[in-house]
Amino acid sequence: MAAAAGAAGQEKQLAPTLLSFFIYNPKLGPKEGEEEKKILFYHPNEVEKNEKIRNVGLCEAIVQFTRTFSPTKPAKSLHTQKNRQFFHEPEENFWMVMVVRNPIIEKHKDGKPVYEYQEEELLDKVYSSVLQQCYSMYKLFNGTFLKAMEDGGVKVLKERLEKFFHRYLQTLHLQSCDLLDVFCGISFFPLDKMTYLKIQSFINRMEESLNIVKYTAFLYNDQLIWSGLEQDDMRILYKYLTTSLFPRHMEPELAGRDSPIRAEMPGNLQHYGRFLTGPLNLNDPETKCRFPKIFVNTDDTYEELHLIVYKNLTSPFSLPDTASIPPTLEFCRKLDSIVGPQLTVLASDICEQYNINKRISGAEKEPQFKFIYFNHMNLAEKSTIHMRKTPSVSLASVHPDLMKILGDINSDFSRADEDEEIIVKAMSDYWVVGKKSDQRELYVILNQKNVNLIEVNEEVKKLCATQFNNIFFLD
Repeated sequence: MAAAAGAAGQEKQLAPTLLSFFIYNPKLGPKEGEEEKKILFYHPNEVEKNEKIRNVGLCEAIVQFTRTFSPTKPAKSLHTQKNRQFFHEPEENFWMVMVVRNPIIEKHKDGKPVYEYQEEELLDKVYSSVLQQCYSMYKLFNGTFLKAMEDGGVKVLKERLEKFFHRYLQTLHLQSCDLLDVFCGISFFPLDKMTYLKIQSFINRMEESLNIVKYTAFLYNDQLIWSGLEQDDMRILYKYLTTSLFPRHMEPELAGRDSPIRAEMPGNLQHYGRFLTGPLNLNDPETKCRFPKIFVNTDDTYEELHLIVYKNLTSPFSLPDTASIPPTLEFCRKLDSIVGPQLTVLASDICEQYNINKRISGAEKEPQFKFIYFNHMNLAEKSTIHMRKTPSVSLASVHPDLMKILGDINSDFSRADEDEEIIVKAMSDYWVVGKKSDQRELYVILNQKNVNLIEVNEEVKKLCATQFNNIFFLD
């Protein structure tokens, strides 16, 4: 009897998982019997043809049905007991659908597993943002769906979708998606004016001497220092670099003991520069110079560029005539000789700044609060809640229930135009505070026993004074 009771008490939590992901265009198979032509991509591919057609048809019907109530804003999501479907129309008549299984609590009753679906756990805004990022990432490396159709019709589009999403869908960690996926922000590196000017002048000189470099982005320790790209393009490129490319090339940063010795003679400068995309060995004349293509400014000028990533310097650029000719080995050697030594000196300066920042922040004892800050104007993001434990997943250091409250507060903020503040008393000793002020949002989690609302407010004011002393939050 005791054993049965023990078994009944065992609960297992199953995280949300991706059930299916598909892209279709209702205009491609308008007649009966041609339904399969609408489907441009379907994951998992093993699904039987009729089931694919049925699922796509159901989504079409839902979208059409909801249009009768809201012609300008079609359906964003559909909630059912077992899963949630998310819809996105990134280009006219091209629909992307992501079906996510709700989290499950598995219990055992009379020796048999019983599943309870958690219908309210997933946040629409978080997973809708994930779906939108799927499109943005595809567009960065392939251009728009329409461009593929122009290049070679449905066949070319299907090939590009298959090639891209087959790999990309494996990188979606749906169990750890949260508020940061809604913001998709950029973490900036705080620098003193002098060092910042040095970097600016270095970039100007480099772009002048390497005249085919069109845009430059400069990063240090996964944080952005300088970017010449449009905000929306930089946002998605930043996500690719920090969650995909850099983690694949993990190595000691140019910080602390790994910093090269600064030689006094300018001609004698050591440097640890290397290409993360492009040639592996500059001394080998046979080495391949392959650079990924990226597409930026797709809304107006539609630029096709080559992406060169050199150590901490990210420099996407296009040749003046056409981007179809990749940079040569000779160009790569020139870039290496110009950029390498100077980057080494700059990295040493930035490293000093990094250590100063660390000393200042490390001097304080473990704070009683954790926060997420986001600025809609420059996409600046800062979080003390997230710790990068694995290359691809940014893990939150607080309970999922608290992350869900943050998401709920954010949804409330997006419905209101004016500035506001929300304070929530959460489980045990936790308080959650959300402040929205002039395009900025701040979310604070406090862990303090026996405090009241006034004291919580005072703590948040103190936090704003110490961490955001140059940012004006309206009270």
